[in-house]
Amino acid sequence: MWGVVSPPASSTQLPIAMRADALLAQVKFNADGLVIAVAQDHATGEVLMLAYMNVATLRQTIETGVMTYWSRSRQKVWVKGESSGNTQSVREVSIDCDGDALLFKVDQRGAAACHTGRVSCFYRRLEDDALVVTSEPLFDPSTVYKQHE
Repeated sequence: MWGVVSPPASSTQLPIAMRADALLAQVKFNADGLVIAVAQDHATGEVLMLAYMNVATLRQTIETGVMTYWSRSRQKVWVKGESSGNTQSVREVSIDCDGDALLFKVDQRGAAACHTGRVSCFYRRLEDDALVVTSEPLFDPSTVYKQHE
């Protein structure tokens, strides 16, 4: 005879550290200790960007609710919006079937997610034999970001 089973407690009721541990236990990091992180606009469904996270930045993202990545080019922690003010707040996190990619539905705050000044990093589309630019920058990146030597 089947008994009545209570639904599991919402993950939002779990302590933050337990939520982070539950997700981290399922993630398969690559040989460099990184996992793909895709940011998607929660309201529109538009894919905003793809970046990478390590254990520390994934934990920080879950604990703070602010998207925090690992910058492969700068080899350092990168809190989205620290230079531009264009931050991403986490609304939902999903992991793919293989455990090697994460999807974050975010609230994009500020004009753009892309360092080129565009809403999305995916602003070029293949049409026939050419890449076509599908959106224009919303701001001049040289006025927003520090120039790196």
